[in-house]
Amino acid sequence: MDIKQLIGETTDYDKKLALEEKKPKSWCKSISAFANCFGGKLIFGVSNDNELVGLADAEGDAEKISEAIKTHLNPIPEFKLYFEKDGEKIFVIVEVMKGQQTPYYYEGDGQLIAFMRIGNESVPTTPSRLRELVLRGSGESYDSLKSRYDFDNMSFTKLKSVYKQRTGNTFEDTDYESFGLIDERGNLTNAGALLADESPVRHSRLFCTRWNGLTKASGIVDALDDKEYTGSLVTLLQAGTDFVRNNSKKAWRKVGDRRIEMPDYPDRAVLEGVVNALIHRNYMEIGSEVHIDMFDDRIEIYSPGGMVSGISLEGKDLSKIPSKRRNPILADIFSRLKYMERRGSGFKKILADYEGQVEFDETKMPVFEADNDEFTLILYNLNYGSNYATHANEEKIQGDTQDDTQDDTQGDTQDDTQEKIIKMIKENPQVSTADMAKELKIGIATVKRKIKKMSNVSYVGSGYSGHWEINE
Repeated sequence: MDIKQLIGETTDYDKKLALEEKKPKSWCKSISAFANCFGGKLIFGVSNDNELVGLADAEGDAEKISEAIKTHLNPIPEFKLYFEKDGEKIFVIVEVMKGQQTPYYYEGDGQLIAFMRIGNESVPTTPSRLRELVLRGSGESYDSLKSRYDFDNMSFTKLKSVYKQRTGNTFEDTDYESFGLIDERGNLTNAGALLADESPVRHSRLFCTRWNGLTKASGIVDALDDKEYTGSLVTLLQAGTDFVRNNSKKAWRKVGDRRIEMPDYPDRAVLEGVVNALIHRNYMEIGSEVHIDMFDDRIEIYSPGGMVSGISLEGKDLSKIPSKRRNPILADIFSRLKYMERRGSGFKKILADYEGQVEFDETKMPVFEADNDEFTLILYNLNYGSNYATHANEEKIQGDTQDDTQDDTQGDTQDDTQEKIIKMIKENPQVSTADMAKELKIGIATVKRKIKKMSNVSYVGSGYSGHWEINE
């Protein structure tokens, strides 16, 4: 193994210069986080600036590391401990496997804390994430649990009609249990509550907005269309895709004696995006709902809860991301309804749909942003800035002159936005991205995307105790 190859990874690896015997929490928290998320490696003998220093007594440190893990981790995760060399320098590597008995706590100094990975840091789990870990450790999922609602008070006419329409089969009474809508005792599950016609799960609502312009505050009329949907997840899916379709146009180009239609957004990409947001969201996250925000140049589909495994998507090949299901019963039902596939190929379909478009522009490839708390899919309008006619009014969209002016304006706006972000950080180093978004009148995902491009801005620490720093 090449030690240098591991250095600099943001999520799968962590490093320590030396073993801190008297401060086991300083490195045991990484063991806890790796076991609770997706596994990883902790390397001893590497400095914070990635200098390969090595350990003076690697064998002795290895014994102490193993003993500390067994003493301070509860339960004890599965791990491997081995040595690697770089010349005369010796390193100890602790490889932690993804745990099945979650949550894995750090226990010491009167504390019992479960950690998780966010970027290159190990931070205490959020309450909702901790609940997910407890369920995972018990072999259960949120959608399989008994709900607090009575099955006899629910109706499923929407589910039944769509099932008949899409499969040709009739929904039988025995299907309630086989689908997972009720348990073996006849109790309504959370999946059943989410799929009932008048779903009683209040926070399963869907908010859709067609904004006027490129941000959430672009002029006298902020929103051109605004809808809030409640009810069965099947209803929400259909309503969400209809909203996008009703607020989109189709461009066209003439080819010989015919014309090729070019929609703003590939239909399947939109469907996959909305399905993903509704099925894989964290329903234990109270006070946050799925949002579809449409702008002139893009759609942002936001869902509470990041990747199920806790993995960061930054720098990853999206076509090779393994499928993990946060709500397996819901995923199975939507697979039966032929809205999604069991093998979980949503990312690949979205990317393929964009690549297959006529006059495809690589700069408009979809963007996937995820952390442990939220997931955002950004689909770019393939016709934005083009000079193709639209069905809506058969008029030409202005071409190069408008695009050049628009690009200049966007560049000025971006610089101005970055200056405002820096100003807010200087005034309050602990300002949240949510507060930035509110002040700038743009989405949180947009704020995060802009900050990623600002090489002089970094976040030090974790959670609410951390702060922003500006490198002048």
